[in-house]
Amino acid sequence: MQEKRLYRTKDEKMIAGVCGGIAKYFQVDPSLVRLAVVLLCMYAGTGLLVYLIAAFIIPEEPAQ
Repeated sequence: MQEKRLYRTKDEKMIAGVCGGIAKYFQVDPSLVRLAVVLLCMYAGTGLLVYLIAAFIIPEEPAQ
C-alpha cells in the first residue's frame, strides 16, 4: 500500500502549488482551498504567512 504524502502540485499550480497540493491530499476542489487561504489573508494576514511557510516546507511533487 502506498502511503499518502502532501506535495506542492505542478498541474494545479497558480503561485507555488500549495493550495493545489492540499486540495489533492484531501480530495477537494482546489478553488475551495484557495478561497479559504484568501479568507485567512483577509483576517490579519494569517493566511499569507501560513502560505509562505507552506511553500518553503512542503516539497514539490516528484516527476512521474
